[in-house]
Amino acid sequence: MIEHIHTIQYGSVLIDYDLSFQERKNLTIKVYPDCSVKIIAPYNTPLQKIEKQIKKKAPWIIKQQREFLSYQPLTPPRLYVNGETHLYLGRQYKLRIEMGNKNEVKLFRGRIIVFCKEQKSVKEILNKWYSEKAFVHFEEVLNKTLLLFKKYNIIKPELYIRSMEKRWGSCTPNGKIILNSELIKAPKGSIEYVIVHELCHLIHYNHTKAFYDLQESIMLDWKKWKERLERILS
Repeated sequence: MIEHIHTIQYGSVLIDYDLSFQERKNLTIKVYPDCSVKIIAPYNTPLQKIEKQIKKKAPWIIKQQREFLSYQPLTPPRLYVNGETHLYLGRQYKLRIEMGNKNEVKLFRGRIIVFCKEQKSVKEILNKWYSEKAFVHFEEVLNKTLLLFKKYNIIKPELYIRSMEKRWGSCTPNGKIILNSELIKAPKGSIEYVIVHELCHLIHYNHTKAFYDLQESIMLDWKKWKERLERILS
């Protein structure tokens, strides 16, 4: 199989796509949750014919990409000063900064207390704490949620946590799930919703009726948790 990277313009939108050639009869177009586009064409298909088909399907491709980006985080900037509110698992905590001999974070009576050696390191300490909590909690939720997909024989995906500006989660065709570190600030139900959403994409890549039917069968109240996610972290 030979692969090439191409770009085509449709109106004001540029569509990047991976083009592969295989022994097959028909051309297929797939849009993945990371918004990448893959075209598989029969050997010796002229590029002009391929691009004509892509332009014909461009409205659908763009719609799919926009749907994948429809639940993106809009977290306001933080100053990391005393009295400022910060979220953890859907609850608001007031930030309290204490100077001390070691760097650590504790939750106590509605406050998130950051002990630090230097005031300027508050953001770094708090973000490190969030990342540590995210890894533990997301792993627990993933293990629990995988049981709901037992009949689909999904191999447990590799879990990655990183800062992402455009989405709460994504998955790759080879079975990796990437979650936004900011998601640890959302309610537990919203975290479960995002993980369910990404696991469903391991079965149905696009936002088809089959995808939404599967998501609803796994998590009946997913719309409620999606709305809470968008409301609380906006």
